[in-house]
Amino acid sequence: MKKTDIGGQAVIEGVMMRGHNSIATAVRCGNDIVVKKDMVKPLTRRYKILSLPFIRGTVALIDSLIIGIKTLSYSAELVEGESEDEEPSKFELFLKKIFGDKLDDAIMYLSVALSLAISIIIFFIGPTYVAGFLKRYTENTFLINLFEGVLRVAIFIAYLLLISKMEDIKRVFEYHGAEHKTIHCFEHEEELTVENARKYTTLHPRCGTNFLFIVMIVSIIVFSFLRWPSLYIRIISRILLLPVVAGISYEVIKIAGHSDNKIIAALVYPGLLLQKLTTKEPDDSQLEVAIASLKSVLEDEGGKAFEDI
Repeated sequence: MKKTDIGGQAVIEGVMMRGHNSIATAVRCGNDIVVKKDMVKPLTRRYKILSLPFIRGTVALIDSLIIGIKTLSYSAELVEGESEDEEPSKFELFLKKIFGDKLDDAIMYLSVALSLAISIIIFFIGPTYVAGFLKRYTENTFLINLFEGVLRVAIFIAYLLLISKMEDIKRVFEYHGAEHKTIHCFEHEEELTVENARKYTTLHPRCGTNFLFIVMIVSIIVFSFLRWPSLYIRIISRILLLPVVAGISYEVIKIAGHSDNKIIAALVYPGLLLQKLTTKEPDDSQLEVAIASLKSVLEDEGGKAFEDI
């Protein structure tokens, strides 16, 4: 079995796969599979300093958010069959006047900024604020830090449980499972067919769910070294240390994705269990979409499919 850094994400009625040189988004429209491919070069390959360990994690996270939102928007528009004749609203015309041809980029970057802000508020600032009430009962910063970390993980799991019950999200999670099965099939060097991909698990150590869980655990460890001078300083320190947490987590997930070490496997096992919430068994038509996406990306790999991105 070989390891690859090729991966992707589920989108609306489809799968996006990302390789070293291109991104392919395959979307099912009725009986047809529409594949859109874009040639790309990751920031970590364009600027050597951004590829350094512990720096590349934050860069890769933001890069993935931008690409993820782009591909989600594309798949939604394709599936919904957005009408070209639809009259834009006054607000849309106003934004178009301000940003011109850069409107789509402006909306995309705003979406990324809002996503990051909301995530920071819910998963970092919120638990820090709630943990502050423990200071009324104890001055033991270790216990306060531990409570904050456990609360953060509990919120994350509750969030996954909540969205996994939504019908529309279940469909996306099935495509998520199809993505993982297809990657497993490729890593086992089998022909990319529905029959071969079907037998593999929907769980994969390089999954984004696993990465987010590792972020939660690493944050507990990193933040445990901090004292509690005041709530506001505590919140600011959390925000400032986020790149450190993301950087460490990224290195852990890379090691997990390329290692067969049993200790590493045990460390990432809880994250794999969480994927039971974010992946579902796909049907054959969904596997066809994931395979079409991966095959499209592989056309541009030039023999580098099993090398690091």
